[in-house]
Formats: sequence, C-alpha cells, structure tokens
Amino acid sequence: MQVRIHQIGPRMVEQIQSVCMECGGHGEQISPKDRCKSCNGRKIVREEKILEVHTDKGMKDGQKITFHGEGDQEPGLESGDIIIVLDKKDHAVFTAGGEDLSLCMDKQLVEALCGFQRPISTLDNRTIVITSHPGLIVKHGDIKCMLNEGMPIYRRPHEKGRLMIEFKVNFPENGFFSPDKLSLLGKLLPERKEVEETDEMDQVELVDFDSSQERWRCYNGEAYEGDDHHPQGGVQCQTS
Repeated sequence: MQVRIHQIGPRMVEQIQSVCMECGGHGEQISPKDRCKSCNGRKIVREEKILEVHTDKGMKDGQKITFHGEGDQEPGLESGDIIIVLDKKDHAVFTAGGEDLSLCMDKQLVEALCGFQRPISTLDNRTIVITSHPGLIVKHGDIKCMLNEGMPIYRRPHEKGRLMIEFKVNFPENGFFSPDKLSLLGKLLPERKEVEETDEMDQVELVDFDSSQERWRCYNGEAYEGDDHHPQGGVQCQTS
C-alpha cells in the first residue's frame, strides 16, 4: 500500500491509502532491466487458445462441460476453469422431451381409414418407414410410438428413447362429395343414430364459429346498458 499525508489546515492532516503505482499492490517491484517484454513486469499476459469441445450422445440441454485449469491464471492463485453450457437448438420437425422425440404428422382421411406408409428421415441420417395396416383406424389426435427411435441415452449410446407421433387427420372440404357418393359412403360406414323428432323439439342450424360475433354482441350489450342508465334525448327546454 502507498500512504500519503496532506496538511489540510493548522494542526490538521489527511492520510490517504492507495495501491502502490509501482508494484500494483503486489508488494514486489521488478527492475526495469529484468522485466519481461510481454507483460512489462505484471506477470500476466493475454493470450488466445482454441479449445475443442466434445459432446457425447444423449447429453441434455443445460448440461455443463468443464475444462479444468483453462481459465484465468494469476501468480499465487489457483487457475480458474472454463465451463461450457449446452444450449439445445430447436429442430424444424422433431421436439425433444427427455429421452423421447416427438413430431406431428398430417394424414388424409383415406389414409386414416384405409392404412398408409410414410418414410421418416431420422436425426442420425437414416430413413425408417412406418406402416398403418388397413382396418386399423388412426383417429385425429392419436399418438403412436416407436421404441428405440428417440434420443440416445447418455452414457448408454446404444439405447434410445421413443419416437412419438401425433396424427392430425385432414378432412375433405365442404361439397367434396356429390349426393350419390355421400349416399354410398353412408352405406359403407357404421350406421348413424336417427333422432325421432317431436313437436316439443325446435330445429336450430349449425354455423361456423366466429369470435368477432361475441365481441360484437358484448359491444352492443354495453351500448344498450348505457342507453338505459344514461338516456340521450333532445335539447331540454329551459324553464323560468
């Protein structure tokens, strides 16, 4: 440390302690002729080093890889570590959840009813073919899985999790079937439950849902309430 004393008035002095400018607070001063040209006597130099990071199969998001002793180094202190934290990058097709992989697959109605085959390109550059046999109905929202086709298990690289597939069944657009084809289709599919109508029943029509209709109704309801509480009339006549 460096101590400086200043007189700030009669019989009054101020003592200031600061880091020594010569030794930098290390308590040691190297003669200029003996100083290293790279560090100028500071005993620390800045350098760049390339570290090769190896990631094993099955490592998780947020898992750490430590390079011991490769961090900052100072005389008299233990060298620091460099810690690499893995950050999982999202995939366009697959979603990882633990040891399982999942994906969504769109199917046409005919495929859902009559079976299908579909190739899948895996993350390890293989192509697998999934098969749904005729007669095995795949419903909208069904989830099927394939064992040992998911993520590798850490430190057990020959074992994998599951590959989960959620199916989305696409139905034909309105008017796709002609009346005669609809009649034929109705005979092929399971029978519909017929409803016996009575005089007490009211017929209503199904329409497509539109969220703006609800907002319009709420807006008009508030307007009606406003009219009830705050009637708006013409200009009132002044009375004397």
